[in-house]
Amino acid sequence: MNRKALMVWGGWEGHQPKQCVELFAPFLRENGFEVKISDTLDVYFDASFMSTFSLIVPCWTMGSISAEQLNGLLGAVKAGAGIAGWHGGMGDSFRNGTEYQFMVGGQWVAHPGDIFDFTVNIIDHDDPITAGLPDFRVHSEQYYMHTDPGNKVLATTTFSGVEGDVPWVAGTVMPVVWKRMWGQGRVFYSALGHVASEFQVPETREIMERGMLWAAR
Repeated sequence: MNRKALMVWGGWEGHQPKQCVELFAPFLRENGFEVKISDTLDVYFDASFMSTFSLIVPCWTMGSISAEQLNGLLGAVKAGAGIAGWHGGMGDSFRNGTEYQFMVGGQWVAHPGDIFDFTVNIIDHDDPITAGLPDFRVHSEQYYMHTDPGNKVLATTTFSGVEGDVPWVAGTVMPVVWKRMWGQGRVFYSALGHVASEFQVPETREIMERGMLWAAR
């Protein structure tokens, strides 16, 4: 019997949520998942429906979430559904939802300098999500985030302070990829992937695909 994955897209359109979800849906199907795609947060209301999923992939930048919707999502993950996402689609969702941010393990607060070239450093070469991958360069937003010290960090980036004229953050080492638990559910997050085309970088896409498979129960 196939595992089931729920992909939910919406919010700010600048992150191409629909295109990004449609980019990864075939990968999940190829790996044995029955994929359900939704463009409404109301899908989180039905606890019995949510309990059928092995994996939840949210892609919803900013926006608002009701207490009932949030409770449905958090309850599903706490009960064992995995959750995996990228960039603002998971790391800058529902700025009013601090418990959501607690579950994710971080929240976007800035991207000084907007889009430019920077290096992603793999710091855990044994974890299955990053094993065998080298450090690599991306052309994207370098996310400055507030993160949970309890995360297991797999990759980082270092701020120069030059981009965005923020010299006070020079030398700051920022988590880019991490995993954690929320109750019985596995949580995976990558700050990479501003728009769909950025997943053309092989390492960016590989990390996300491995992260989804790791998160799924």
